[in-house]
Amino acid sequence: MLRHAIAPARFFTQVPNEIIRHPRLSSDAVRLLQWQLSLPAEAHQPLSETARQAGIKKTAFIRAKRQLIDEGFLHEWRRQGVAGRWRTTQLISNVPLTPEEALAVRDGDGAVPPSAVEPAVGQTTPRAVGRSQKNTEGDTPHPPHPLAERGAHALTAVTRGERRLRLSGRDVRALAPLAAEWLTRGATLADLREALTSGLPDTVHSPAGITRNRLTRKMPDPAPEPGPRPQPLRACTGGCGRMIRPVADETACRDCRMDGAVAAAYDTSGATAATQRGMAAVRAALCARPLPAAGSMP
Repeated sequence: MLRHAIAPARFFTQVPNEIIRHPRLSSDAVRLLQWQLSLPAEAHQPLSETARQAGIKKTAFIRAKRQLIDEGFLHEWRRQGVAGRWRTTQLISNVPLTPEEALAVRDGDGAVPPSAVEPAVGQTTPRAVGRSQKNTEGDTPHPPHPLAERGAHALTAVTRGERRLRLSGRDVRALAPLAAEWLTRGATLADLREALTSGLPDTVHSPAGITRNRLTRKMPDPAPEPGPRPQPLRACTGGCGRMIRPVADETACRDCRMDGAVAAAYDTSGATAATQRGMAAVRAALCARPLPAAGSMP
């Protein structure tokens, strides 16, 4: 695949690859998010107006908005003013934010100052991007631990096809260490899928809660520690011709060691060993002599 891209000199917006390649955001959701991030800081364009300008129909807009909320890119708050009118505050960010982080950004805790004027119904506060991403090689300023990343990929693969276990991006990141622990203990994707999806109730009110419960309750036992490597085979030094695998520092097989121990217990001068050698030599010589002819005298 060949690519040709010229960096624009002006009128451009830096968008993280996480947004462009997000597996759970539809094209409409990505377009809404990119459009909002490209607006100047002083723009007060509600998300519904962005959808209208982008040509996104009502049903698609509702679905895209829900996806942005689920993944932490969009937060909104509704509150009633003094005159009884309801006002909506929306926050768009270029990275997922938790509810606590979004509140900190909205209230200006070290991020952006809060709007001096209460927004009108349907209006948004000035655009805030929350935490910024540094432009580093690989586009990941804080790359996740490889094992946690494996756990996140495993969870996504297992729950993608199960509508009752639809997890948001924040849920996946929170549960990834538990799934990673399963993998370190030798579990496979099939093991995870069986543990998380078998026997699910027809209606799951908290996918993240039941997933965490099953990951914790059904956690497999740790893999056993590998034992010491066995020693290589070697020839028995007792003269029997066998091959042995030593357990410690022995050089002879069990039978040869027992014979040697018995001989040592009853022979202190070495005479018995000499006699045994002599008898062995006589037997060998007799076996080598040809048998006498039939009828011949001994």
